[in-house]
Amino acid sequence: MPLFLHFLSLFSLFFSPSNSLSLTSHSLSQKPSLSSSSASAKLPFKYSNALVVSLPIGTPPQPMDMVLDTGSQLSWTQCRGEVNGKLVKPGITMFDPSRSSSFSLLPCNTSLCIPQIPDFTLPTSCDQRRLCHYSYFYADGTLAEGNLVTEKFTFSNSLITPSIVLGCAKASTENRGILGMNTGRLSFISQAKISKFSYCIPGRSGSDPTGLFYLGDNPNSGKFKYVNMLTFPQSQRSPNLDKLAYTLPMKGIRIAKNQLNISPAVFKPDPSGSGQTMIDSGSDLTYLVDEAYNKVRAEIVKLVGPMMKKGYEYASVADMCFDGAVAAAAGQGIGDMWVIDGSGKRGDVRGDRTVR
Repeated sequence: MPLFLHFLSLFSLFFSPSNSLSLTSHSLSQKPSLSSSSASAKLPFKYSNALVVSLPIGTPPQPMDMVLDTGSQLSWTQCRGEVNGKLVKPGITMFDPSRSSSFSLLPCNTSLCIPQIPDFTLPTSCDQRRLCHYSYFYADGTLAEGNLVTEKFTFSNSLITPSIVLGCAKASTENRGILGMNTGRLSFISQAKISKFSYCIPGRSGSDPTGLFYLGDNPNSGKFKYVNMLTFPQSQRSPNLDKLAYTLPMKGIRIAKNQLNISPAVFKPDPSGSGQTMIDSGSDLTYLVDEAYNKVRAEIVKLVGPMMKKGYEYASVADMCFDGAVAAAAGQGIGDMWVIDGSGKRGDVRGDRTVR
């Protein structure tokens, strides 16, 4: 979920007719994984402005709603507990550690409690109980803090993850947890040794908002068109370049049949982070570098300019807005927006599914 104002981040980027996105973490390819055995997991998810999947946490498993987030590392869930004698978020589904035999709190002397900025947005610390405390901030204002713990995910008798470090949130601004899925060492897929995963987003025309999330093999993978992702050398260090993200080699943008006159150099990542094209499923807007954004905006103004709201800006960043009464007509007037990757393939950027 990190926010960088100078790159494009897409989550409705489709490379096959099945509306599926399949990601492979190259750093995990040599480790034991779900893809190397018959074990796999297929989970439905609910889609609104986020991909919400219910995951079975603990022993016995407790189903907990978590946002599938390819743009962040640490996973955390809402935990039952009290703060200053008051129940945290009453009425919200929360994980109850007392019901799980595999739950364990991490003490202050664990190595993860030594402040490590790359893994946490704020340094970890010791609380009054000598337990490891974490705080995690996101660019959209989301905050979660609590204790670091270890717990297992039990998908079936044949698929039980090892103990995974995650956050047990006692305070947060969200009612759901986060499933961190980037390539960092503390992400869910890294700790569970999963080398591949995919998610299939429902199309715009269907009435069913349910999608599918696969850990391990996806039975539809034979239909996928694969795109190599970018990696960055260790020497390329910058707080604005996210080397843990899934980064695509974007080359251009097409709206309907018109390929926009944007230089491919605009999308080439530099040490500042400008031009980095990230797949961030935990975000809700798409950001473009100025040169690309201005060309996209000019094309949309040309196609449906009279339908746009005049002098209106959403969240201080979005100035291409439409009233709900004309949104459908505006979408038809614009048509599909495509991004062109380094292999020359096109990815369909759905207008009602684009994110940061």
